[in-house]
Amino acid sequence: MMACPAGKSTTQDFKEDLVYGTKELKDNLDDDDGELKDSTETEITKIRLMRAIVEARDPSSKKDDDLMIRRFLRARDLDIEKASTMYLKYLKWRHSFVPNGSISLSEVLNDVAHDKMFVQGHDKSGQPISVVFGARHFQNKNGLDEFKRFVVYAFDKLCARMPQGLEKFVFIAELKGWGYSNSDVKGYIGILSILQDYYPERLGKLFIVNAPYIFMKVWKIIYPFIDNKTKKKIVFVENKKLKSTLLEDIDESQLPEIYGGPLPLVPIQHT
Repeated sequence: MMACPAGKSTTQDFKEDLVYGTKELKDNLDDDDGELKDSTETEITKIRLMRAIVEARDPSSKKDDDLMIRRFLRARDLDIEKASTMYLKYLKWRHSFVPNGSISLSEVLNDVAHDKMFVQGHDKSGQPISVVFGARHFQNKNGLDEFKRFVVYAFDKLCARMPQGLEKFVFIAELKGWGYSNSDVKGYIGILSILQDYYPERLGKLFIVNAPYIFMKVWKIIYPFIDNKTKKKIVFVENKKLKSTLLEDIDESQLPEIYGGPLPLVPIQHT
């Protein structure tokens, strides 16, 4: 990994050195696994620059690949300063919230017991699909920490099963039967915060299906906390067009049984 060149202490000072050789790096991708082949030369240049900056600030960043750096860059429209700040915040959070490197099943047993999150199939792009049952979620009386651990546990599970060359997952939020007893505004905002701040560019699309009218009152509270990039990935599906809407992105062979497909749902903890 590239460190700050000797005698150069600012971003502007060594930008030229990082730009130099970018084309060579791009060409060399033909000889490796090509993980950055869909990157522009501008992105590759900025990945190198950002990596030099963050490694100087937090050496633990060396363990993360260039795709991780690129996701944070894309989340901040390739603004190196904003992306570096965001990424360093993520590292600090990860060290604190997941000190052992991963969340164990024993830490999220209460949420797992409600059988509210499943994985099955993939969309036409190969992105894994997760189905979440909103009516099976209830506000945790002991606070948000355990639920947040469950969210991280689930996101890490989805990322771990990501096919090579893909980075995003698809969610179907099934809200049939959802009522005020399932309303957990702080929990929902907590999910958004984790997704947007610590797993940027991981969400491919979110389908919200069978949403009852009363859910929209809660949605109005949540909506201002959703960033513009995430808003564009959210689709409210009309009940009468549920299957046809899903089929626009998902082959019928990859649909879960509950939506007319052949695949049984698999609990997240069994993946």
